[in-house]
Amino acid sequence: MFSRAEAELIRKEFWTSFGKSFPRKWLLYNTKVKGLSFKFVADRKKAAVCLDIENPDELLNLLYYDQMLSLKVLLETEIPEVIFDDDFLLENGKTIHRIYVPFDKKFSIHNKNTWRDCYEFFVDTMTKFEMFFYEYEDVIKNI
Repeated sequence: MFSRAEAELIRKEFWTSFGKSFPRKWLLYNTKVKGLSFKFVADRKKAAVCLDIENPDELLNLLYYDQMLSLKVLLETEIPEVIFDDDFLLENGKTIHRIYVPFDKKFSIHNKNTWRDCYEFFVDTMTKFEMFFYEYEDVIKNI
């Protein structure tokens, strides 16, 4: 078990190492759509690449999620393991719409032996997600 400070240092080292190993400007929050952002997620038990829809306007949330659902078959051809969750509960208690791809291998941010596979998963999956977004950006934004 790690102390809170030790766990914080390990998380920082994980993300710093990822950035140094794969230096690239990711799309992430720069989608130009309020409340639509890509995220890398890694914790003690799991990792994932996500597209979160969390606009303060619930109607816009639903519209963007519906727009993504209309593209679901196309996204699944690029990323077959993608999961659409219209009721994803964050640790802070907030419910959002999340479209994500979970890392399917054993992973823990506290186990450095699992980092490399996770990094490669992040790069491969986020690249596919970004390419899909750029390809269908006009459709996604057309609400």
